[in-house]
Amino acid sequence: MRPEGSGWGGGVEGTYAARRGSPPPWTPDFVRVWAGSAISTVGTRTLGVVYPLLALSVTGSPAAAGWTGFALTLPILILYVPGGILVDRIPPRSIVLFAESVRGLTVVSVCVALLFSGHVWLPHVILAALVEGAMWVLYMLAEMSLVPSLVERTGLRYALARTESASHLASLAGKPLGGYLFGLGYLMPFAVNAVLFAVSFLLFLGMREGPSRLPVRPPWRRDLLAGFRALRHQPFLRASVALIAITNLMVNTMIMIFVAGSSGLTSLTVGLVLASAGVGGAVGAALTPYLRRPMRSILLVHMWVWVAALCTAALGAMLEIRAVFFAVALFITGFGGAVSNVCIRAIEVECIPPKTLARVVGVSRLTSHGAICLAAPLGGFLVTWFGVAGGSFVLLLAMLGVAVPATRLRVLRAYLVPVSPGSTA
Repeated sequence: MRPEGSGWGGGVEGTYAARRGSPPPWTPDFVRVWAGSAISTVGTRTLGVVYPLLALSVTGSPAAAGWTGFALTLPILILYVPGGILVDRIPPRSIVLFAESVRGLTVVSVCVALLFSGHVWLPHVILAALVEGAMWVLYMLAEMSLVPSLVERTGLRYALARTESASHLASLAGKPLGGYLFGLGYLMPFAVNAVLFAVSFLLFLGMREGPSRLPVRPPWRRDLLAGFRALRHQPFLRASVALIAITNLMVNTMIMIFVAGSSGLTSLTVGLVLASAGVGGAVGAALTPYLRRPMRSILLVHMWVWVAALCTAALGAMLEIRAVFFAVALFITGFGGAVSNVCIRAIEVECIPPKTLARVVGVSRLTSHGAICLAAPLGGFLVTWFGVAGGSFVLLLAMLGVAVPATRLRVLRAYLVPVSPGSTA
């Protein structure tokens, strides 16, 4: 294992060596991946709305909608680590083609049921949602492994920023599109997604095979531990996993507090407030390539961005101007989160050998995204115990309890700033 910061392209700073104004990495294969990523994200965000709505419509039970939503997110908890092993063993393009074809067949199966019987059984809906969530995890891991092989090292930050920006914009479009299409008829969103997945499949089918995998494959059990072992030797990446888990929990709990206290607001207002995070993410990802050395102390900056956002939300809750202040808070977290995501992903690519990258990403995403599952109950408890204003202040104090010691204590700062030869903190 290489030491922290030694990198695979000249050190951590190597990823950010591109001069301002460097040409964008619009190679034909990268364009296909970028377009396919945007299309797939629109599809998954659309289905994230449609599957629970369909379950609610066919049963009339909110519990059925809840179980369907759970089926969509369950693969995050169980598939990221084994999915990373799979992506490290099989060429990522093949994984993407498999995932897109399975997702397409799944929505076609729902279309067929609706078209010929006019009805779909709840187990069918839940199973389709589970398959969609599983294939999305595999797709994301494969895309993360594929992108670095398509661009020069000096253009990597631009490439990652563009895929991050496409993801945020597609998420913004996908959720309202899902609701709109479902309003046109149960069949419509599934027919549209069948077309989207077919287009994405054809885009990836037209690109080159990409990096090959080792012909000799170690046992699965040893592979399973490889991602954890690789992170153990990367203090900065370990710290980033822990911090992103905390801040993901914070922002999703803040969203739950806002939703729980949104009585009196129109559904349009609530939707616009929640969409502000996606707007911030798209702006942040678009501007990241033009920031000067954004990776220096990125985790320390990330923490204080969240402090500023939670302070804004708490102030809005106290003044009872919730919509505007929560929208600003979510814009801030979206912007800061996009910048951090691009920088951390670039450092992952630099510091982790390509043959174990997907496993490390799987471990880190499992930890950071798994924390989101706790956000809904935590937000509900905070509103019940302290109210909207009190719950917002509790979150702010908790974030300060993380940010202040990490900023002031040298032993913690050492984990939060990546080290590279010849660089200064």
